[in-house]
Amino acid sequence: MSLANKLAEERRARLAAERLLEQKQAELQAANRKLGKHALALSHEIHETRAEVQTVRDENQRVKSDLNDAYQKVEIAERRLWHSIETIQDGFAFFDADSRMIAANNAYLAVFDGLEAVKPGVSYIEILQFITEEGVVNIGALKPHEWREKMLDRWQSFAPEPEVIRLWNGHYIKLIDQRGHGGDMVSLALNITDTIRHEKELTEARRRAEAANRAKSSFLANMSHEIRTPMNGVVGMAELLMETDLTEEQRLFASTIKTSGEALLVIINDVLDYSKIEAEKLVLHAEPFDLERCIHELVTLMQVNARDKGLELLVDYDLFLPTRFVGDPGRIRQIMTNLLGNAVKFTESGHVLVRVTGVHPDAEGRASVHVTVEDTGIGIPPDKIDHIFGEFNQVDDERNRKFEGTGLGLAISQKLIRLMGGKIWVDSEPGKGSTFGFSVSLPVAEIVEADMPNLINGQFRALIVEPQATSRAILERQLEQLGVAVVSCQNAAEALVQVGAGFDLVVSDHNMVGMDGLELAEALRDAGHGMPFLLLSHNTGYAEQDPARVHVQAVLQRPVARRDLFGVLAALMPSDPVQARPMRVLAAEDNRTNRLVFSKMVRGLDIELSFAENGREAVELYRALVPDVVFMDISGLMYQTHQPEG
Repeated sequence: MSLANKLAEERRARLAAERLLEQKQAELQAANRKLGKHALALSHEIHETRAEVQTVRDENQRVKSDLNDAYQKVEIAERRLWHSIETIQDGFAFFDADSRMIAANNAYLAVFDGLEAVKPGVSYIEILQFITEEGVVNIGALKPHEWREKMLDRWQSFAPEPEVIRLWNGHYIKLIDQRGHGGDMVSLALNITDTIRHEKELTEARRRAEAANRAKSSFLANMSHEIRTPMNGVVGMAELLMETDLTEEQRLFASTIKTSGEALLVIINDVLDYSKIEAEKLVLHAEPFDLERCIHELVTLMQVNARDKGLELLVDYDLFLPTRFVGDPGRIRQIMTNLLGNAVKFTESGHVLVRVTGVHPDAEGRASVHVTVEDTGIGIPPDKIDHIFGEFNQVDDERNRKFEGTGLGLAISQKLIRLMGGKIWVDSEPGKGSTFGFSVSLPVAEIVEADMPNLINGQFRALIVEPQATSRAILERQLEQLGVAVVSCQNAAEALVQVGAGFDLVVSDHNMVGMDGLELAEALRDAGHGMPFLLLSHNTGYAEQDPARVHVQAVLQRPVARRDLFGVLAALMPSDPVQARPMRVLAAEDNRTNRLVFSKMVRGLDIELSFAENGREAVELYRALVPDVVFMDISGLMYQTHQPEG
């Protein structure tokens, strides 16, 4: 190879080496640049990491500081709480789920009379063992193991009932234990010694007060009876005096004596009954009686006062409810007299309605009877409703100050109803009237099917002529319950128009404006109508004397008893005449004045009256005469009956 070629080859090799060196240098520079970038990024990352680490360190430091503060506050709170628990006089203790004491204050430990074994760590069963062995608790007639078993059963229950124990020193401790969700138990030991002693003192004071009240009531009851006897004589003699020849002034004086005496008797009777109830001497005397008849008799007695005020007295007795029950008819009558009397007294216009409903007898033969007395009177304000049944209470406002009374009637009625096991209530709205009601459960005197007549042989139609809406509604419902088709009108003029359609019966009120019931009957007969005519009258005596009575098949006293209504509807014909004899009456009365008054009162009646002056004579005359009615003075005659002979 020539030198030139060698030089050319070396030159090419050198150029290749230079190019390779340049390439490697370029790559090294690129690598250096990349490494620089990585170093810079790593430097930034390290810086950020250091900042985050510092932040975490700062946060940890704050958390440690807060935790330290919290621990300190918890410790302070625990010390304060426990200090508070230690200062209270009642015992307080904690038990864990294994029934071991965690902690207890001094008051709780003091219950165990300083037993050193009762301390944190002791189990509940060990506590029971210690206090029975040391006699800390008065366990009464129970044996120690029986008492421990009872207390342990209580402790292990889910919700232990409070338990009162008596310590050896006479103190009473009430244990109240509450179980937590984890099974822990919080136990309280309350010293109720003062409360127990105070309750005993109150019980003794109440017993003495009740005894004194019964003694007072007994005294009033006896005195009221002694006062009532001469007052009856005063009233009776005043009535006899008024039947003699007197001047107008003398008659006014005698009438004032009679009225004042009767008012005083009402007060005495109320005080007597109330005193008997308070003295627990009032005894209910159960016997068979007719509730419907009792109500109708009371309504009849009050018709005069109601008629003077223009009031309508109505009775709505459930046709399907029995009428004969077993109870104290005298007290039932007294309750009804109070309610009905108040209704008439406090009602100036409208009506008073006695409504009797009930539930039919159950398997034991008892029926739930509901009686309400509804009036359209002055009513009672809502804030006085609870006041109305109080003793000596009356609603005091300008509307009722003119109505006099003792204020005992409703209180007595409430107590009588409660003695019968029932309840009494009142609903009222001022200016619109009141409804007093009571419910009692009474045995049915006799299980008898309703004596409703079998009237309906096909369609039976009746025309009712009644101006009073409530009374008309009662008649409509009663006849419809019997299956009668009813058409009603308010007066005789409407009836004369309606009757052309044809009816099997006309039921009419007596007193109506324009044309009364008897005049309507006469007009129907003149028009050729011959259907039976039933007249309902408040004054049957006046109706019987009217010449138009011949046009009427039957006259019934209002309000109508359902037995009378059934009888007339079943058969409008009189029964066979029966030869009557005078009623034999035996009056047993030891007071000469009362005998004179009684004989004068009944002298116009067709009776054979005999008197007995004591109980023994009354028994002998009863056997000899077999009287229909006996009037008996219980108090005086019972006293004389037990006197020794001679």
